Amino acid sequence: MDFHLVPGEGRRNYTGFVTKTILYSATLLVFLTASALTLASIIVPKWVSYYSETPSGTKFHYSYGLHRRCSSLTQSCDPFPQYEDCHGDNDGSFCSMWRSVAFLMSFAIVLEGMTLITYIFILAGGKQMRETGWKVLTLFLVFITLVQCAAMALVSYLFDNDERFYPGWKLDKSWIMSVVSMCLAGFNAVIIYMTIRTLPSEGGYELIADNS
Repeated sequence: MDFHLVPGEGRRNYTGFVTKTILYSATLLVFLTASALTLASIIVPKWVSYYSETPSGTKFHYSYGLHRRCSSLTQSCDPFPQYEDCHGDNDGSFCSMWRSVAFLMSFAIVLEGMTLITYIFILAGGKQMRETGWKVLTLFLVFITLVQCAAMALVSYLFDNDERFYPGWKLDKSWIMSVVSMCLAGFNAVIIYMTIRTLPSEGGYELIADNS
């Protein structure tokens, strides 16, 4: 049998092919998890919440989402922020920053959609896509990480500095989901970059002939 560990004309490095396919497939699963968390963080109105109880012992909570404000006392949610939240005695900068967070998270979803398309093209494409597509893929993942990081920073700033968030309020589930999503996107970017840079080309190494 004729095997080679050195490149040979017409021969293909199936190890490189399989490894890259596994890498892209595995990171795609991580990416889909991150995207689901991003979407959930936008839908679930629990970015900042206040939990307490009445003198009679009845527990209640208020929560702010990117687009809704909810109360367990009324069992309802209202659009947020509203006109009175942005005018009068309230600082208008809060609404501007809160809406910026909503925009950034929506933009992150758009970037994640573009990243998913990139994954599909890479996995469905040929050798050239697997060899070079990681550059665009990593760039999208870095953008997603930076956009979500900016959104997290804005919410954290408002939580620490806006007077409406007095002691008892806390960063809640939606904020945590977005942080996890951001970390997963950044993790994917690092893993893809480091792995692809060390893997041989698909036209690289093959087995040497065994003449014994």
